[in-house]
Amino acid sequence: MNDIAMKRPRVVIIGGGFGGLWAAQSLARLPVDVTLIDRKNHHVFQPLLYQVATAVLSPGEIAQPIRRILHRNKNTEVILGEAVSFDKDARHVVLSDGAIVPFDYLIVSAGARHAYFGNDDWETEAPGLKTLEDAVEIRRRVLLAFEMAERDAYLAGDQRTLTFVVVGGGPTGVELAGAIADIARKALAKDFKAIDTSTARVILFEGSDRVLGTFAGDLSESGKSQLEDLGVEVRLNSFVTEIESGRVKVGDEWIDCDVVLWATGVAASPLGKALGVATDKAGRVLIEPDLSIPGCRNIFVIGDMASLMQESGEPVPGVSPAAMQMGVAAAANIARDLKSEPRQDFRYVNKGTMATIGRSKAIAELAGMKFKGFVAWLMWLFLHVFFLIGFRNRFAVMFEWFWAYLTRERSARLITGDAEELGEATRLIRARSAPDRSEQK
Repeated sequence: MNDIAMKRPRVVIIGGGFGGLWAAQSLARLPVDVTLIDRKNHHVFQPLLYQVATAVLSPGEIAQPIRRILHRNKNTEVILGEAVSFDKDARHVVLSDGAIVPFDYLIVSAGARHAYFGNDDWETEAPGLKTLEDAVEIRRRVLLAFEMAERDAYLAGDQRTLTFVVVGGGPTGVELAGAIADIARKALAKDFKAIDTSTARVILFEGSDRVLGTFAGDLSESGKSQLEDLGVEVRLNSFVTEIESGRVKVGDEWIDCDVVLWATGVAASPLGKALGVATDKAGRVLIEPDLSIPGCRNIFVIGDMASLMQESGEPVPGVSPAAMQMGVAAAANIARDLKSEPRQDFRYVNKGTMATIGRSKAIAELAGMKFKGFVAWLMWLFLHVFFLIGFRNRFAVMFEWFWAYLTRERSARLITGDAEELGEATRLIRARSAPDRSEQK
């Protein structure tokens, strides 16, 4: 490290998510020059994406420009760009436009996307939820389904039951299913005249024998019961084997539906493979205990892109607290290098897990204690507001939640898109009533 110690090291961070931001903040007072590169100019608070997808919050309330977040860091520059490859020997990052960004240390935290298990064509019919764009698209599809049902009932007398399918019973799937059920039964009930939104079906399919499988068994069962109280049909040990426009196949059964949402399966950013080291089946990089990659101590991989086993034999989970802790740990090891001190292995501290299910419904496991229902929901609400970046965001989110709780109103019920796009969406929604469907079942 002598060549690095002789000059001010250049630290490049790929990704402005939780891991990248916490790394940048931890490096702010070190004698290094930091460059953070991201394809988007904003950081998204991903745990609240489903609130945008279900029209409770607007995109700007859970996102903040990265440049604004880091504006006090005098040693940090933010670059809008997409990293596509690396030259580990020459120590530089190659961007999509051919630009070269040199580094002495590299922290890669490019996150993950949803995986369709080899069926990537399903994404068109069943969007997942990882970005603001995903959330806005899901909101558009859900609200448009109600609008088209109202239109058909008014103009053609076509009364039918709306059906929403959510694939995956993890936290995202449970949150989406519960929120859609609440929208249908309460929030929209008085707004539509020709249809009864409360009759809409919300079906959640989970391939294992319980939802929220990372929680203790009793909390998982409580989560299932709370979903069912909201009117969600929970089908366990059920694998979706095919998805077409307007329907899904589970086993030998075809189920007609208006909207399908994907909430299972995660694939790490393809940048992991570009590093030229071993990855697991999900594309996560197999890293060393100090978070560096094998053979390159100056390159760290953190967050959803990293695969690291804990002393317990369990992998470090792909959750935001783990990414934050990894970001801080990677920066700390760089600081130790600069002081010629030995590095420390990463130790994940699990401070608890929680999942919201619906209005006043949630489960939480903190410090060995378990919480359910309204208390867990309050804990979830305040913890997520606390971690939101920017006072304006916290104030706006708290106000919107308080208003939604009192009135059940959704302030962000906007359907975006021009007439041509909406016409195509209408065609897709009506595909479920094609005359040959009954013959194919």
